[in-house]
Amino acid sequence: MAQHIAQKLRLTSAVLGTVTRKDLAAAFRAINPKTAFDLGRADKWLQGRARPRQMSVYDDWAKLLELEQQPGAWIAESELPAFTAAIAARHGIDSAELERRAGLQFDASSHDERGVGSGLAATYACYSRAWSPYYRGQLIKGRLSIEAGPGVHGLTATYGETLPTGHLQLVGPVMPAKRGLYLHLKDIGGDTQFFLCLFPQTQPVSVLGGYMCGSAVIGPEAQPSLTRILLVRLRDAASGAGTWGGYLPAGGSIAADLASLGIGLDHPEAIDRQLDQFLDAFSDDGAIQIPPAEFRAILDVFDRHWLQHAG
Repeated sequence: MAQHIAQKLRLTSAVLGTVTRKDLAAAFRAINPKTAFDLGRADKWLQGRARPRQMSVYDDWAKLLELEQQPGAWIAESELPAFTAAIAARHGIDSAELERRAGLQFDASSHDERGVGSGLAATYACYSRAWSPYYRGQLIKGRLSIEAGPGVHGLTATYGETLPTGHLQLVGPVMPAKRGLYLHLKDIGGDTQFFLCLFPQTQPVSVLGGYMCGSAVIGPEAQPSLTRILLVRLRDAASGAGTWGGYLPAGGSIAADLASLGIGLDHPEAIDRQLDQFLDAFSDDGAIQIPPAEFRAILDVFDRHWLQHAG
């Protein structure tokens, strides 16, 4: 059975240096003018919503990649690591570099006519106000990576925070739209969920900003919470990987923190004042939360009314 088709197409595009799915379709036609690689259906293939049904597509694909020793069926059925290693070796490219290039493919080109999702694939340093009552008023920093992946828009986000209780990691689809950028992230091993509603990206996508909604992870009670969040794009995705994250000390400098990640900004004190003002808006401590007791008082009123009129 055919598998990992979207990722394999992106890897193929990275090897060939094609920029849009139209370029990729043209490459297939150059191999076989009568190819069944269809431009219209290719959009669904690249989004992971469908896969080619005609075996001839896979046969053309093997010729396109110059994999003389592998039949089309292998292209369809191979595991992704084996596919990556085979084409990297055949074309003299380091596998890690090939995967990096593929991660940038088609976040724009799968939507090249509209530009939705363009340029988002990257790693970002994230800053928001802590929701935990034990860290009231402090900033927490996270790390978010957007990569090519399955889903309607072909983009997947992975967000992580280093907490005193361990590493929190959430994954979910990225949903670009004309009037907003939306991410719905879920904890792989638990039930934590965050929802991000951000301003639409503008080129060159150096920073994203908006709101993050969810519940405090560390605290005695569940509190629906809202905070502003800032996502700063990193030039080097490896910056601070595995060692960076967690709560900033009270009064800590975002500008200094970014400098440790290779983003040295002019006039850091002025930058800190500007970013603090953005993140602190609408609340004394920066996180907008509903006190549990306030909601329970309302809950008590309506529960009593419901029970009194039950049946």
